[in-house]
Amino acid sequence: MELPHGARTADTVGRKRFSVILSNPENHENVGLVARSMRNTGFEDLRIVGLEALDEDARRTAVHSGTILKKARFYPDLAAATGSCHLVLASTARARNTFTVLPFAEAIAAVLSFPRRTRIGLLFGNERTGLTSEELCSANFVFTLPQAARQPSYNLASAVLLTLFALFSHGPEAAPGNLPLPATRPAQDDSTRVVLMKLERAGFIHGGNRAHVTEMVQGLFGRLALTEKDRRFLMAVFNQAIKKEEIPWPTEKSK
Repeated sequence: MELPHGARTADTVGRKRFSVILSNPENHENVGLVARSMRNTGFEDLRIVGLEALDEDARRTAVHSGTILKKARFYPDLAAATGSCHLVLASTARARNTFTVLPFAEAIAAVLSFPRRTRIGLLFGNERTGLTSEELCSANFVFTLPQAARQPSYNLASAVLLTLFALFSHGPEAAPGNLPLPATRPAQDDSTRVVLMKLERAGFIHGGNRAHVTEMVQGLFGRLALTEKDRRFLMAVFNQAIKKEEIPWPTEKSK
């Protein structure tokens, strides 16, 4: 597919604001291929969870993309890797009972609806197991890539390339998003944690439904992409509705 010259050269969708996040990859060759896909499409920030370094297999497959591997950052957990992001878009190949899984095009449109200063993480899971439900709780939007035939999933590097190419293909006519800037992921996560704590103290969450309700709440508030104003209003509502105990609402200044 031939793209307009501007789409190939200009940072039309603000590619520097995107980070490719690989959670617990097993195959270093795949990581090298991911770096190559990033170089092909103009994305630069690679974050890797669960590894401390890459071996020669990654460097061998990262043809002309060694700089991306050299600049790659390694994190002990997903919370650290997404800490500077406002939004996280996660890929899954499986149907999920408690997470709303968006069609691919809808997911891309969703993240591009936010302003260009929004920092966005593109999250991909382990080659064999994909993202766990716990990992998906770190995402605002979850999407699946369409397939023509029944197949367990795309190869990790292929999934990354298809996602990046969809973003890369938005040409100069792509308008900046007009939605408000979300709070950072740590601030959003703290807000959800407080809501879950209040629901548990009110007796709504208990041992029999904890996992299900937790995932439902985290999925819902993730899709809302709460702003700081949203967070304060939500806390006021919960403080009024649930009088069990007042819990201070976390603010950006407290981070």
